Amino acid sequence: MRRILIVFACATLFLPAALHSQQVTIEPRTKPRTSKQGTSGSRADTEPSPKLRVDTSLVQVPVTVTDRLGRTVSGLEQENFRVFDNNEPQSIVKFAMDDEPVAIGFVFDISGSIGSRLQQYRLAAREFFKNADVDDEFFLVEFQSTPQLVVALTKNAAEIDYQIMMTQSKGQTALFDAVHLAANEIKKSKLNKKAMILVSDGGENHSRYNLSEVQNALRETDSLLYSVGPAPYNTYGENNGRLLKHLAEMTGGRLIEEGDRDLSDLARKIIVDLRNRYVLYYSPTDKSRDGRHHHIAIRLVPPKGLPTLTPHWRAGYDAPINQSRTSSLISCWRRE
Repeated sequence: MRRILIVFACATLFLPAALHSQQVTIEPRTKPRTSKQGTSGSRADTEPSPKLRVDTSLVQVPVTVTDRLGRTVSGLEQENFRVFDNNEPQSIVKFAMDDEPVAIGFVFDISGSIGSRLQQYRLAAREFFKNADVDDEFFLVEFQSTPQLVVALTKNAAEIDYQIMMTQSKGQTALFDAVHLAANEIKKSKLNKKAMILVSDGGENHSRYNLSEVQNALRETDSLLYSVGPAPYNTYGENNGRLLKHLAEMTGGRLIEEGDRDLSDLARKIIVDLRNRYVLYYSPTDKSRDGRHHHIAIRLVPPKGLPTLTPHWRAGYDAPINQSRTSSLISCWRRE
């Protein structure tokens, strides 16, 4: 009891300061352990139950929540979320916000148009490795006139750090080819949480793949894409920030605008996002296996007294077609 009172007193003293930091937290209620919850701490204890009827699909929706200042909000609970599938309300059957290991693919623009900003991009990338978990995975794709998988999927963050520090800016910009290559590489990871970090000025002038093919490649992954680059109204290249914003938002990620801010600070913002992502699971009331597209909407019911909050999620999926498996886990994506 004495320890509990001390912890409560410390939380009361430091909570106001925490609200001014990059991450906005809400103290969740303590949930009692149920008889169904495992104690080993393994991933098997946290996966959805496989004992589903043949006509049941479990839809997985990763969600990040931010406030009006773009700060990540953690501490929300299941009752703060509403899920709609084709405008029909759904029941959330599982809710998680675990600080699991993350697979992160860096897609790094080293084309000639980057020029003097390359050093800033290097320092921003280094921030990720300062906060790496021993079970996190990484890979590095660099691109100029052609993309190259410089470091394949690995847990050795130092190897990527070294390679980024040795890069030189030159050549044209094959952005589409680089994202396509990264989308194929990240599918090799077995981790539940996946993200790609695209660091670029948004130019595209030398790819074999087109926008439609890149969008399809992104839809086939369950990875978020974060873009770090210019705002959509700037004009560094033909597509500039508009392209970066489009590719990020179609995956449920977002564009982190560089502007005049420190890129290392922007990197920390993405880290907070990745470490504080909610995952909602629901079994759709429409169990038709007809391959049709389903639109998903997420609405928030924030705790009383909080300002307006914004959810970010992948907003669609295609229903399976005549699958005979006992269950299927569907990762959502946005159809354009």
